[in-house]
Amino acid sequence: MDHRHLRVLHQALGGMLVVLLLAAPCAARADLYVLVEPDGTTRFSSRPDDARYVLFQKDPDGYRLKPLRELAGVRNPGDYRLRAPAARRPDPHDNPHLVGKPFHQHVSEAAREHEVDPALVHAVIAAESNYNPKAISHKGAIGLMQVMPDTGRRYGVREKELHAPARNIAAGVRYLADLIALFEGNLELAVASYNAGENAVIRFGNKVPPYPETRAYVPRVLRYYDALRAGNG
Repeated sequence: MDHRHLRVLHQALGGMLVVLLLAAPCAARADLYVLVEPDGTTRFSSRPDDARYVLFQKDPDGYRLKPLRELAGVRNPGDYRLRAPAARRPDPHDNPHLVGKPFHQHVSEAAREHEVDPALVHAVIAAESNYNPKAISHKGAIGLMQVMPDTGRRYGVREKELHAPARNIAAGVRYLADLIALFEGNLELAVASYNAGENAVIRFGNKVPPYPETRAYVPRVLRYYDALRAGNG
C-alpha cells in the first residue's frame, strides 16, 4: 500500500468509524478491515465479504461497544472513551444470599484469603456437620468442617483449636483450597478428596473413589453449592 493510499485511509477513517459504530451497536467485537481498489477507492468493513480485505484495526479484547441508545446527543460516538468494559463475572464473595448463614463472617474471611468460593465452603460445612461446631465423627474428625487432627496440624492448628469455629474453618478452607489447586480446579475431585482423602482419588486414577459414602457425598455437596450460588439454598 503506497503513501497516497495511506493518506486516503487516514482521511476516511474518522467518518467510517462513526458509520460502523451506528450500524452495528450491539457487536461484542468490531475489528475493522480495509480494501483499496485499483482506482484508489478505499472501503472499510467490520464484516469483510471479499478476500482482498485486510485487517486494519483490531478491537481491544474485553471491551464492547455501547448500545446506540446511550449515544444520543453525543457529537463523536467513535470516541474511545465511549467504550465500556465487557460484563464481568460476579464476585462470588459478594453473594448476598450467604450473609445470613451461620458462621458466615469466618467463612467469608477464610474463603477470601484462600480464594475459594464461600458458597462451596458453606456447602461443605452443611454436608459435614450441618453447622454443628461440636460435631465429632467416629473417625475423629472435628467441628464444623470435620477436620482431622492430622490435617489441622498440617496447617498449624492444634487439635484442641479445631473446636473453635474460626480456627476450624480456617484449616478446612485452606485444605479445600489446596485440593482445588491439586486437581487443577476440578471441584468434583476436590470435594471427593475432602471426604475420602486425596490419596484415594489419586489411587483410583484421579476419579471419584467407589466408596458409597463418597459417591453420595460429592453430588450432595455440589448440588447444594449450585443452589447457594443461585440464591436457592
